[in-house]
Amino acid sequence: MDDLKRQQLQHTQLFAKVGLESVEYLFERCAERALERGEHLLEPGVANSHLYLLLDGELRVYLSDRNLPPQAVLGPGECVGEMSLLDGQVASALVLAARDSTLLAIPHDVLWSLVDCSHDVARNLLAIISGRMRDSNRALVALQARSLEFEDTASVDALTGIHNRHWLLGAFPRAMARCEQDGEPVCLVVADIDHFRHFNERFGYLSGDAVLKRMARRLADGLRAQDLIGRYGGEAFLILLPYSALDEAVPIAERLRELVAIGSGLKTGEGVTLSCGVGQMQPGETLDLLLARTEAALRRAKDNGRDRVEAAG
Repeated sequence: MDDLKRQQLQHTQLFAKVGLESVEYLFERCAERALERGEHLLEPGVANSHLYLLLDGELRVYLSDRNLPPQAVLGPGECVGEMSLLDGQVASALVLAARDSTLLAIPHDVLWSLVDCSHDVARNLLAIISGRMRDSNRALVALQARSLEFEDTASVDALTGIHNRHWLLGAFPRAMARCEQDGEPVCLVVADIDHFRHFNERFGYLSGDAVLKRMARRLADGLRAQDLIGRYGGEAFLILLPYSALDEAVPIAERLRELVAIGSGLKTGEGVTLSCGVGQMQPGETLDLLLARTEAALRRAKDNGRDRVEAAG
């Protein structure tokens, strides 16, 4: 082995601080491999029988689509292929040369001979594997964080900060089913801002958005821990009151109506009022049917002068 090759090997992860004299004879069974830019080294689902040490160039690792960012970018001194050698499985990633590259291909049996002959090689190999696992854990944490961020974006109303229609159409039926299974009552409140279209026409949509934000916050703050709220659309909000019968739900809706009226002072000098319909779920009733009955009660509240609560029959 010439001095240049020995220097290259001692700068690799696998042979860091390893006395190469004791294992040098094993390199006779290893071969150099040259890769041109874009050439594949490993492919998913294909068997692999070598650990590759990158002596010069650059490799990129893709777990799925090549059009997505690479999972890892490997430079001189790093290795690839160790996982499929150790677990005896086919390769799970696509590895290709990002630039013209030179590698040392170490056969499976030679790798184990190196481990048997040198504790330092064994220790370095363990460090490489633990580093791979740590990188994978970081990637999973980042993926989970992005997933939660996407989930929040998909379920939260951008203007008001409370849950949106998509979320409530999934969450409300589940909560209703739990109450029915437990033999407990559940009520729905449909709350709608009075004359909101005229308010927007008179004072502008920015003022209307400010009203919606303030309304959503007051409604959410006025609920109990078990209650659920979401913006149904426009100026309408749906509120689910689990474990509550109609005689308890109506006073809750009245309290919310009063909270909105008291706290709706605006720079325009115009007050904002709220009309509510309240309905109790009947046995076997779906959200759609309960919503239809409760919206009918809301229409009665509007017809009877607004700024009031009406209960569904």
